[in-house]
Amino acid sequence: MHIDESLRSWLTFSLIHGLGGEHARRLLKEFGSPEAVLTATPDSLKPFVNHGIASAIRKGADEEALARSLAWLKDDGNQVVTLGDADYPKALLNIPDPPLLLYVKGRLDLLNAPSLAIVGSRNATPQGISNAEEFSNALSNAGLCIISGMAHGIDTAAHRGALRGKGGSIAVVGTGLDKIYPAANRDLAHQLAKEGALVTEFPLGTPPIGSNFPRRNRLISGMSIGCLVVEASQQSGSLITARQALEQGRDVFAIPGSIHSPQSRGCHKLIKQGAKLVETAQDILEELNLQIPQGLSISPAPARSEGLPDMIGFDPVSMDTLFQRTGLTVSQLSAMLLTLELEGKIARLPGGLFQRIH
Repeated sequence: MHIDESLRSWLTFSLIHGLGGEHARRLLKEFGSPEAVLTATPDSLKPFVNHGIASAIRKGADEEALARSLAWLKDDGNQVVTLGDADYPKALLNIPDPPLLLYVKGRLDLLNAPSLAIVGSRNATPQGISNAEEFSNALSNAGLCIISGMAHGIDTAAHRGALRGKGGSIAVVGTGLDKIYPAANRDLAHQLAKEGALVTEFPLGTPPIGSNFPRRNRLISGMSIGCLVVEASQQSGSLITARQALEQGRDVFAIPGSIHSPQSRGCHKLIKQGAKLVETAQDILEELNLQIPQGLSISPAPARSEGLPDMIGFDPVSMDTLFQRTGLTVSQLSAMLLTLELEGKIARLPGGLFQRIH
């Protein structure tokens, strides 16, 4: 990426220690550009910031952090998009606290593509993983870019499903782009950088810090026209994203689940609070008034009678319950369950429970 004095000034301005987003945006409004702020006199800064921040502005950015960013920008595919750039996500201009700039690795064109956020539990059930991947793939093929946070569980499945479709995928992360978190998603991160995009507001070198992830979440919802929660416990961080989506005026959707599943309670809570219950990708497209491409299948396949899976039903069940329902012997039931598990038709859950995967 070409680095001119304007970009250098934006980077320097964003890396000033102690300068928060609110003060930074106010200074930009008053002075017009980062260059003007950085060269302003202490007296001209005094009406807008305290003495400590004014001193930090006069001092400038940490040279090591600035040099790290400038070196990173020399690699192909690495870019910085500032609040004043045409490529800056226009949807973020409508949220209360848009970041000064975004570090981007991958496709810039996706930043302003019609997008839907898909989020959910890190400890997702196999059915939740399947739902996230199928919904993401269908919505991606319908022309939506899928945005998520590259966490374990639902996020990972959402990115994978979207990358198999036409709309692409963006991962908004809570670290610097020189860090991959979680490390297990290294291959997914490389695929996103090549076929989609990795985005963050955090400077290079920023490690995974808990307080950064709620800030990250506001960008996931802010860049999207709606947010789908696939699975969530009542303490799930994905509920933060859903709340921020509502505050930003975005539509919120939730997939219902079993009343016995802890991973469904967050979704059920959202539905009680007004989130739109969805059963198919078509429900989302119709609610958003988006045209469904001709020939696109976005509804689940009709249920088929499969014997034992039908007896398992859609809620997790124990081995004892299956004995009562089937009348099979221990060896017969164990063999059938193992076969179905290997075929991917059921999943073995903690606590000796089994769940059918539709």
